[in-house]
Amino acid sequence: MDNNLNLYHIFYTVANNKNISGAAKELYISQPAISKAIAKLESNLNTKLFMRSSRGVTLTSEGNILYEQVKNAFSAIQTGEDQLRKFATLGVSHLSIGVSITLCKYVLLPYLKEFIRQNPHITISITCHPSMETITDIEKGVTEIGLVGMPAVQNQLLCFEPIREIQDTFIATGNYLKNLRIREGNDKASLLSNANFMMLNKENVSRMFVDQYLAAHQIQITNILEINTMDLLIELAKIDLGIACVIRDFVKDDIENGTFKELTFKRTIPKRKIGFTYREDLPMSDALKKFIDFVHSVSAE
Repeated sequence: MDNNLNLYHIFYTVANNKNISGAAKELYISQPAISKAIAKLESNLNTKLFMRSSRGVTLTSEGNILYEQVKNAFSAIQTGEDQLRKFATLGVSHLSIGVSITLCKYVLLPYLKEFIRQNPHITISITCHPSMETITDIEKGVTEIGLVGMPAVQNQLLCFEPIREIQDTFIATGNYLKNLRIREGNDKASLLSNANFMMLNKENVSRMFVDQYLAAHQIQITNILEINTMDLLIELAKIDLGIACVIRDFVKDDIENGTFKELTFKRTIPKRKIGFTYREDLPMSDALKKFIDFVHSVSAE
């Protein structure tokens, strides 16, 4: 744009008023200043914009072309200002959240339900993919905040707000374990080497954590069926397909009612933390600040 916005604003106001004196009153500047600004704009554009008469000014055909475009531009600016005022009044803003499908279903949704009730004008977008991808998106500034499990957070620029502990476990139906013992006997080494284990993909944070635990305690399992989501692991375990590695909290009721039995090893799989993570070095949107304050208030209860 070769001319500053003020020149176009003066042109727009003169065109609306159809005379210079009316524009001068509206803009609180002198008539000579307006005439000088119009002359400068016409000179810069090498185009006559107004025809002058004793009754005022009218747009030339060229001036009318410019006016229609300038009118659209100032209308868009006005709409933007109105939206900002509306956002400020209602607290309208946007929050982007990254989370795995499993954590979204079992952990995030209860938080969102109450947060949305308290902040109905904040729009929320959710991207569901593994925790490591959520971390990458947050590091790049694509996503504002993510719900992840440790030890995914390693970047020192990321703040981690733990909200609860979870524990991984191996579960199977009584029928599957009974039939496995019929085939393999009670020898633990034989059971481990011949059982059908179902686990999340190797890129998953939960899988990485469990793999480290198994390696540290020299527990070897060989027949592994990799599944994308924990919900599917749970459903496959229910039809006696094998032993599934899942988060205990998410199958607690099934364990208590006897649908699943837990496999125990000499050393229990350690608990780990899950929580919200975000970049501390970036400006925080109003929506993100409200959400973090909400998380803190829930944690304090």
